[in-house]
Amino acid sequence: MVTTVSLEDIVLDGAKEVFASMVLLPLEKAAESAPWADEQVYLATITFMGDMEGCFGICCDQASVQAIAAGMLCLAPGASLSDSEISDAIGEIANMIMGGVKTRVQHEITNIEISIPTVTLGRQLQNRLREGMSKICIPTTVGEQHRAELSLAYRLRDKPLG
Repeated sequence: MVTTVSLEDIVLDGAKEVFASMVLLPLEKAAESAPWADEQVYLATITFMGDMEGCFGICCDQASVQAIAAGMLCLAPGASLSDSEISDAIGEIANMIMGGVKTRVQHEITNIEISIPTVTLGRQLQNRLREGMSKICIPTTVGEQHRAELSLAYRLRDKPLG
């Protein structure tokens, strides 16, 4: 049975795999979450529906998303990137992590359809819960000096909707 604890491990394992193979930066769980203050952040989200429904998100500050996008595009750290390159890269990272989650749970949750990614730039952004949902937040470090927060808001369909 998929539990909150196992879903956290599944999300973290999937993210580590994506970052190691596609971004070429290590991703590790951080001891605690640090607030983003009032700085602009990127939030890439993927919604999903079926036997489990909800939203996966990855949130990064500007320096972190620049490093992630540069790594994914095989560019030198600090390379100049357009807004669309950054958005495409972090959106694709969210897509690959959620695809990994779907693959890892498919033996227990067989029907999950995922959307295309949405990327938003703004202040105080977060992946919010809807009624009856559970939420997992995983603060992470990326490389030596960057960070990202992974979140999964979800509800299994066999639970009451309200």
